[in-house]
Amino acid sequence: MTARSTRRTTATTRIAAVGAIAVAGTMLLTACGDQTKNNDSGSTKASTGASAGTSSPADLLPADIKSKGVIRVGSDIAYPPVEFKDKSGKTVGIDPDLGAALGKVLGVEFKFENGTFDTLVTGLRAKRYDIAMSAMTDSKERQEGIDPETKKKVGEGVDFVDYFTAGVSIYTKKGDDQGIKTWADLCGKKIAVQRNTVSHDLAKDESKKCAGGKKIAIEPYDTDLEAQTRIRSGGADAGSSDFPVAAYAVKTSGGGKDFQIVGDQVEAAPYGIAVAKGNDKLTQAIKAAMDEIIKNGEYDKIIAKWGVEAGAVTEAKVNGGS
Repeated sequence: MTARSTRRTTATTRIAAVGAIAVAGTMLLTACGDQTKNNDSGSTKASTGASAGTSSPADLLPADIKSKGVIRVGSDIAYPPVEFKDKSGKTVGIDPDLGAALGKVLGVEFKFENGTFDTLVTGLRAKRYDIAMSAMTDSKERQEGIDPETKKKVGEGVDFVDYFTAGVSIYTKKGDDQGIKTWADLCGKKIAVQRNTVSHDLAKDESKKCAGGKKIAIEPYDTDLEAQTRIRSGGADAGSSDFPVAAYAVKTSGGGKDFQIVGDQVEAAPYGIAVAKGNDKLTQAIKAAMDEIIKNGEYDKIIAKWGVEAGAVTEAKVNGGS
């Protein structure tokens, strides 16, 4: 999902490419990696990492989730390598792996349910999901339920448990960058992006700055993969995604022959797990579980598995986005 605007805005992104992506990751603020095996859900046995006499992360869970043994996760499962379907149809990626690790600590299953990115927050409000985990950027606007374009309040907002850092990159067809190096170079050109992502917001903001009537023609799509298809066919001059997603597309699409990243990544910001306002117990349980897997080394193993070490964090934070 570039950093998705949700940054995935202020927005979304995604096997043998692990080594290549890891190298790319050292060049920029974040990275994104390769496909490897993944556990779809966590075990139902809680971690015993807490010392005697102290609460474990599992103890913090709301009673209804404990009784169900499941955390329903809203996710746009078309954003490799963050979350996507492998050739067998299995949900894999950075987020599913982290969800499985969190589930082991909390003693519940993280059940990923597919949805379009721009409906995940409303899905939380409607209680279709318990959390949203989908390369979603933590921003003050999202926390407060503010529309990033109109600046008007459109909802109650969400709380975030931040767990990764990612920036946004521009990419073009390989060997045909058309002089595009920065966002300003997109004036007078066409860009394909995922709808309601940071990339979408950045394109709209940049277009307002274009001189001489040379605005950016913006084509938004439901998924990042659809935007990639448009660029690959020559229907758009460039695309933009969270760096991990863009890097993965560059390394894997067409065997590495379809795309290239141009310029530097911008708008580095935290990815957050979104929780509906007022569900403080669940927020704190997830934060405690994330801190636990960071402490016990499982987090680093997963981040390294996907070649995205450059975006790793050393602690989970609540609402750390700006």
